[in-house]
Amino acid sequence: MGITILEGDITRQSVDAIVNAANSSLLGGGGVDGAIHRAGGPAILDACRDLRASRYGRGLPTGQAVATTAGRLDARWVIHTVGPVYSAEEERSALLASCYRESLRVADGLGARSVAFPAVSAGVYGWPADSAARIALDTVRATATEVDDVRFVLFTDEVYAAFDRARG
Repeated sequence: MGITILEGDITRQSVDAIVNAANSSLLGGGGVDGAIHRAGGPAILDACRDLRASRYGRGLPTGQAVATTAGRLDARWVIHTVGPVYSAEEERSALLASCYRESLRVADGLGARSVAFPAVSAGVYGWPADSAARIALDTVRATATEVDDVRFVLFTDEVYAAFDRARG
């Protein structure tokens, strides 16, 4: 599997699946979640509403992942995953790692060969960038998957630099 680290806008990636750092409601929000919903259009929100009505009425649990259409994005699917809010008092690294593992599991189930990830939980959820990068890269490297092309598409210089350092 090839792993690429890029600074840029994840909504402009041409891949099979774009991973969305969603909130548990699946109904859009800020950061990358809002950007994906805006760029992909109402088809993504409609699909998320259908998921809530059929399976996730109480919301998608933290660390899990589920796929919808990608709407107008240059991708076939959006894989929504709910990252944990960072806490210095409570160890939540396993939940963050689960976001990446479960997203790859969903991608495999869809037959996706290329996936673009944001830095899950490293934005408004407050996860320190260096720790988030290390967990993301270590988890993706350790996960058996049929995905050939994994891209980390990072929106800020700080998060890009953290992933570059963690790349090793």
